[in-house]
Amino acid sequence: MSFLTIGHRGVMGVAPENTLRSFVRAEQAGMDAIELDLHLSKDGALVVMHDADVDRTTDGTGPISGKTLAELRRLDAGDGERIPVFEEVLAAVRAPIQAEIKDVAAARALAEVIGARDLTGRVEVLSFHDEALAEIRELVPGVRTALVADHRQSDVVDRALAVGASALVLNIRHLTQATVERAHAAGLRVIGWVVNTQDDLRLVRALGLDGATTDRPEIRRTGRFTA
Repeated sequence: MSFLTIGHRGVMGVAPENTLRSFVRAEQAGMDAIELDLHLSKDGALVVMHDADVDRTTDGTGPISGKTLAELRRLDAGDGERIPVFEEVLAAVRAPIQAEIKDVAAARALAEVIGARDLTGRVEVLSFHDEALAEIRELVPGVRTALVADHRQSDVVDRALAVGASALVLNIRHLTQATVERAHAAGLRVIGWVVNTQDDLRLVRALGLDGATTDRPEIRRTGRFTA
């Protein structure tokens, strides 16, 4: 399999993260897949946003779970962009999607969309939460899943296998060659995040990773030629 370059929250280095503008830019840059984050609104909409609250990325305040979709729509998510829902992203771009479940409660809602639209070939489900991955695999047989980890990486191979994940998405700042080798021996793909510089790219290539998640569109171009 060729080395994959994945747009992080779209291409958040050049467009407001987790917005339709960012996702379209990622597709225009030729990203192999687009990563996004999911929470549930107060009224059950699959809201695309990284944080549990709206403070950092919008002109509003408070938790996503405490606001209806209509209330969230009134917020500016950067440069006049509005907070999208998952279904809008599916319509806006054709690229494969990595949908990261931030709120465990979103697993069932995501499973319903994937099942209803037959998206198992297009959408891979990511999460830090083992229980979310286990639940969505039970609800949608055949869905591809990946376990995400930051600092805690010593047991990620065993955890991924336990919930039926086929990949690991790991912070390159804490990633070791031993973990990569254990993962590959177990048949797991390994994606590194966040890869934003040529030094980062050289590191993931040296570690033998299967792909990189990046904020920068130029990483997609140079990644094809970096040994």
